[in-house]
Amino acid sequence: MLNETAQPNADDAHGLILGKAPLVRHLYEGRDISSIWDGLMARVSADMNDAAAFLDLSTVLQTLGHADKAAQAQTAALDIRRTFEIRNGRGTGPKVLVFATAGDFMANTPIEFLLEDSDATILLHYTDAAATSLAEVPPHDVAFVAVGESPANQPILSALERLLTGWSGPIMNNAPMRIAALTRDGVSEAFADEPSILAPRTISVSRQVLAMLAQKEVALSSVMAGATYPIIVRPAGTHAGQGMEKIAGESELDDYLKARCEADYYLSPFVDYSGPDGKFRKQRIAFIDGRAFASHLAVSDHWMVHYLSAGMAKHAERRDEEATWMRDFDCDFSVRHASAFQALHRRLGLDYFAIDCAELADGRLLLFEADVAMIVHSMDSEATFPYKKQAMRKLFAAFQDALQRRCEPLVSAA
Repeated sequence: MLNETAQPNADDAHGLILGKAPLVRHLYEGRDISSIWDGLMARVSADMNDAAAFLDLSTVLQTLGHADKAAQAQTAALDIRRTFEIRNGRGTGPKVLVFATAGDFMANTPIEFLLEDSDATILLHYTDAAATSLAEVPPHDVAFVAVGESPANQPILSALERLLTGWSGPIMNNAPMRIAALTRDGVSEAFADEPSILAPRTISVSRQVLAMLAQKEVALSSVMAGATYPIIVRPAGTHAGQGMEKIAGESELDDYLKARCEADYYLSPFVDYSGPDGKFRKQRIAFIDGRAFASHLAVSDHWMVHYLSAGMAKHAERRDEEATWMRDFDCDFSVRHASAFQALHRRLGLDYFAIDCAELADGRLLLFEADVAMIVHSMDSEATFPYKKQAMRKLFAAFQDALQRRCEPLVSAA
């Protein structure tokens, strides 16, 4: 819980931030942010070099939906300095160096939420495609590559691949090009021949090609072999359903393009994954060193399922279903999909990632997306979702243990 009077000491105020976890939690719980906002604004008014205050202001603005202003505040922070510190709990745990990059909440692994209840110190080191050296990173115990896949992050991941070659210290997700391969079409191709998983074929198409489809200048089957309407279209580089639509035919596609301006899109077939009751269920699962952990289950009347819009807080029976799914995850869902989980770990080759998925009637796992930057948190009301705390503590403890295990060889050697 964020103490509204908590402020960094004057000596290290320019690098010590409150960070995403307490600020987002404060707003997520509907508490008044005005005193925190006023304090941060007073700091930047008094000292335009207070990078930490600018970065915390960016987080508040991003949470409130002011993306452009958030980006401006973040740029102001990163123009001043590139490394920021977050102290969790007693601050007696490992110092975790996190390679991150500028962007919104989906730009990087939300490691602040994963370590919120720990004693770890997070050292956020922001990098970009122009970086030529990692010589100035602060002392740390273990490192973590948090930069997620996106069109904007591709050159940054390429730069990190070069910079981390020969990295000798303990590190998680030291595989930037594997992260870069987590494009929607890349994930689809990676599991095209996996019998336990259906990753619907996804292709990247230009606006020009979609326009030709809409005008019936080319046939859908010539763009994607065997495809028929309905299809799913979404702009490249978007998340959380932004700009995603189910298109039933050429006229709908034409209307869609009139409302969009992006140059590049993903196209895939629509898969009806509704259950016998007509509802749609989507699971978010985190993988840590190959082991799967339940994050959430959303039940919705609509095919595009998002936890916040699925009505989970309003429907007790949906919460009961999620509670059962979480409680029995290790002995039920994980057992049914053991082959799929093994394939995911083997083919993606990452220490940490998450997926959104569903179950098909034929027993396969329907894979929507795999990424390192999916939001995994424990901010839901404990009064409404009492069962979630235990499952999320288990997930967070596993992540913290994974970091700690990588530190242990150094401790033993010392």
